[in-house]
This record gives sequence, structure tokens and C-alpha cells, in this order.
Amino acid sequence: MNIVLHQPEIPANTGNIGRTCVAAGATLHLIEPLGFKLNEKEIRRAGMDYWEHLDVRRYMNFEEFIEKNPGARIWMATTKAKNVYTDVQFEENDYIMFGKESAGIPEEILVDYEETCIRIPMLDKIRSLNLANSVAVVLYEALRQNDFESMKLTGELHKLHWKESNTP
Repeated sequence: MNIVLHQPEIPANTGNIGRTCVAAGATLHLIEPLGFKLNEKEIRRAGMDYWEHLDVRRYMNFEEFIEKNPGARIWMATTKAKNVYTDVQFEENDYIMFGKESAGIPEEILVDYEETCIRIPMLDKIRSLNLANSVAVVLYEALRQNDFESMKLTGELHKLHWKESNTP
């Protein structure tokens, strides 16, 4: 999977998203301008020591992103969408794009992607969810639909051991 952030503004959100991408094996694509420098302490803190394992790519603008990723199937996550993210079928190499925290993806981009615009359902009392939370919600649905390909599906206790049982 691929996560695309169009002009992200908050370093802590981007750091959290980077960490989520490492956990999910997703590539993070950042479209300029960024509202911060990538070496900022907040990014490192939010991404913790995982940032060095992140596959991150940068683009000067949306046009360069499209040029360098020809034929990419891009899902546009936006509160303006007609489709709910759980109603679409994600494929392993899809791109899921999110806009900046203050304004979302520009409508000039969305209008060309009407059929692949998706939204997270929510009550109308707020404009949107936190960006890092939105990325996690949609990304993990895409991973679930693809059977969590290549991901570790079970865990172990650190000091003790699970009791044997026949239940999943």
C-alpha cells in the first residue's frame, strides 16, 4: 500500500503516519509544500526510532507525483466523497491520498477523481478526524481486505506464555 499526504502541515501527525506506514509496510509519499522541515524534532519524536525504516518519497507538486507514478490507482480520502471507504475494494499497490489538516485535498484535484473519492463516516458535529487517525483507519481496512499480506498476525507475551486453547 501507498499513503500520499498532499501538503501536510503538522509534523507530529506526519511522524505518526510515518510510524504507521512502517508498521504496515506502506510507502509514504509527501507532496510539497510541507508545513515543516522533515528533520524537525516533532517528526522524529512521533515516528520514534522507526523513521529510519520508512520508505518516504517527496514530490514538488501533484503533477510530479502523477508523472512519477503513472497508472497509479489513487483513492482520495475526503469528507466531500459520496463513497464510504469500506464500500470499495482496495488492491495491494493502491495509493490512498489525504489532504492537509486545514483544508483537505484541493477540489481542483478531487473533481478528476470523483469515482475514487472515499470518506470515513462521522457525525456532522465536526469537520474531520485527526489526519493520523484517518490514515490508520483507511490503511488498515485496505490491509484487512488484502488479508494482511506478509504481516505478523499473532503475538506473544513478554514474560509469560499464553495458555493452550482450541479457540482462535
